[in-house]
Amino acid sequence: MQILVRKLLQRIQFNHAIGRCAYSTKKVFAVGQPTPASHPQLLKEGEITPGITCDEYISRRKRLLELLPEKSLAVIAAAPVKMMTDVVPYPFRQDADYLYITGCQQPGGVAVLGHECGLCMFMPEASPHDVIWQGQIAGVDAALDAFKAEKAFPMSKLHTILSDMIRGSSKLFHNVKTAIPTYTDLEAFQKSAYNGKVKDLSIYSHELRWTKSPAELKLMRESASIACQALLQTMLHSKIFPYEGMLSAKVEYECKMRGAQRMAFNPVVGGGPNGSVIHYSRNDQKIKDGNLVLMDVGCELHGYLSDLTRTWPPCGGFSSAQEELYNLILETNKECVKLCRPGTSIRKIHNYSVEMLQRGLKEIGILKDVRSSYHQLNPTSIGHYLGMDVHDCSMVSIDRPLMPGVVITIEPGVYIPPLFDGPERYQGIGIRIEDEVLITETGYEVLTGSMPKEVKHIESLLNNFCNGIGMEGHNIMTAGSS
Repeated sequence: MQILVRKLLQRIQFNHAIGRCAYSTKKVFAVGQPTPASHPQLLKEGEITPGITCDEYISRRKRLLELLPEKSLAVIAAAPVKMMTDVVPYPFRQDADYLYITGCQQPGGVAVLGHECGLCMFMPEASPHDVIWQGQIAGVDAALDAFKAEKAFPMSKLHTILSDMIRGSSKLFHNVKTAIPTYTDLEAFQKSAYNGKVKDLSIYSHELRWTKSPAELKLMRESASIACQALLQTMLHSKIFPYEGMLSAKVEYECKMRGAQRMAFNPVVGGGPNGSVIHYSRNDQKIKDGNLVLMDVGCELHGYLSDLTRTWPPCGGFSSAQEELYNLILETNKECVKLCRPGTSIRKIHNYSVEMLQRGLKEIGILKDVRSSYHQLNPTSIGHYLGMDVHDCSMVSIDRPLMPGVVITIEPGVYIPPLFDGPERYQGIGIRIEDEVLITETGYEVLTGSMPKEVKHIESLLNNFCNGIGMEGHNIMTAGSS
């Protein structure tokens, strides 16, 4: 069996060599992820990941080291592979901190950052079996050549080398949420933890990730643009295909066709009363004629996420009750966006939104006892930080004064359950309008501003453009429901 595997590997290597000679004048260095040589359509020379250069990654490491105390170490593990069942893994997504520091998009590694060692990467070792079944992965050579680590070792050396590094350090920082037994079970680590020398690295890494560089903002603009285009196509699709599952599939298709690697989260597609469930995710109902649909979606482009929400009537027109509530949420959204500027905070914007919504809901007649009932209808914050994670940089307080380069969401909403003790015409209505907002030197930039949200614009789009989808779409819907 071993002889057979060896011959098969030799044949694969030979075929790969022929392919390189026949189709490329450059040697393609296989590192288990795109490189400028293997994917020139994605990466420019000098980039480690699309849009982010080697120099930027090195700068990030230097800035993190400037925050770390002398003689301390930062240990960051790659995200683990999670299994769906037996031999079937869930789609892999890299830990944001590990990706931010290394640029490595693969599982199985541990990165160590220190004042003396610089970036030291411990890399997985692929067996012939792994290469056959899963393809080439980044090893020690890739850590040095592609990711520009100062030092690199196979994972089999971690026990000895990292233990010595820990013993020589004054403090140890690590990503608590992605900690793995590979290093936490080391005697040196456990001794440091017992002595109170182990701390959470997130207080420093989130500080760095909070404000985005020009390169990061370019990717976030592109991610937002993709999500807006995809959601607009889905909105136009909804009149003929008023099914939560179909709309979820449509928005994912449109995002990926425009270059997104994955969705930022499972799309929320809440039709009618399901829209009042804030993180509704079943997406298995038909949207009844006359009901609204609330869609909260986002996609990931090369590590950077988008997040926006729109609510509309697939039938083409808002009822008077729906429009009344919608205009309250829309006005709150627009007024809160105007508050976005350097020096304010998410907390201040949130408090303003609560006052505005409480006043509006009371005027409409939905709220009688404002203090006790409001949080039943909206228990959420006005927004959150956005970046490499959906709720990005959670270690940074929402009381922190906003700075240029920070991206936040503004997402007022109202979620009235079907059995709410209030006027019947409002029962079972869920509305949220969410935009991404970049804080600039002079104020703000709405990254999702291309996505319509005015009532007249939405109704015009639904009624004047949806008919162009044609009978082919109608036949698909009929076949799917028969």
